[in-house]
Amino acid sequence: MNDTQVYSQLNEIFREVFDDEGITVDAATTAHDVEGWDSAAHVSLIVAAEMKFGIRFRTAELDSLHNVGDFAQLIQSKVGA
Repeated sequence: MNDTQVYSQLNEIFREVFDDEGITVDAATTAHDVEGWDSAAHVSLIVAAEMKFGIRFRTAELDSLHNVGDFAQLIQSKVGA
């Protein structure tokens, strides 16, 4: 799965979780950039990504994420594994 495919899927997830069709995320997007991205939304994003991509995250992996780019790289590493 390439970057374009991952970001396309992530944009769908973000739009669904935040109920906002106007959201578009990129590698530099952080929680500060998205209105309503709190801890509950964060958990929803993680669960939605696990379901969409058919993968599971470990807590230690999630602790090292700083932006959507880090999240996309983690997803690609798991999908490709």
